[in-house]
Amino acid sequence: MSRNLLQNFRGARALIIASGEGGIDTLESVLGKLGLVVARADVPEAGRHLDLALVEERADLLFIDGDLDSVLPCDLGAARTPPVPVIGLVGIEAPGRLKALMNQGATAFLRKPVYAGAVYTTLFLGVNQYLLRKEMASELNAQQDRRRRRKAVIKTILLLMEEHHVDDDEAYVMLRRDSMRRRQSLEDYCEDYISGRSKLTASSPEAEPRTAARR
Repeated sequence: MSRNLLQNFRGARALIIASGEGGIDTLESVLGKLGLVVARADVPEAGRHLDLALVEERADLLFIDGDLDSVLPCDLGAARTPPVPVIGLVGIEAPGRLKALMNQGATAFLRKPVYAGAVYTTLFLGVNQYLLRKEMASELNAQQDRRRRRKAVIKTILLLMEEHHVDDDEAYVMLRRDSMRRRQSLEDYCEDYISGRSKLTASSPEAEPRTAARR
């Protein structure tokens, strides 16, 4: 998989959620010099999480202090992908703290106290790893969707074989030709084809007595 890496973060909105210790002022200053718009958010009360929709509305990038309780909910789905890239600020490198940050979707870590020279490297890694993870999750979802809809393709091929008295290869050629003519994906065309046949069958004269009998 090849893709362009994001190298310029000018104009991006960075939201910092930290206790204020460990060189957070340095982090804010360096991010500003890199062209980011920096803001700080209040630390959530114990046992409470930030609203993910609110995070997406306010920020393009999130810095979370690992010495705090979980700021984001850990249940982010199978891909563990938050709405924006997350970089963890690490003071105590305990496995439990690191795991908590990873469960919140962190794709890079920045050691506290923050040193100016480490900020850009961590920013570059965290953002691009996040974008790669989202791209992979999107491709996986698309593959799962195609696999789920494959049943409609197989059913349509069987219907065409029965209706036109052709083998499976010829039925597939007909299917590809008609879907391209309608400028639809194979799966969309098959679902429409099956739906159209179902409506036609339901409105046919042979179906009316059965419908009346059910009433």
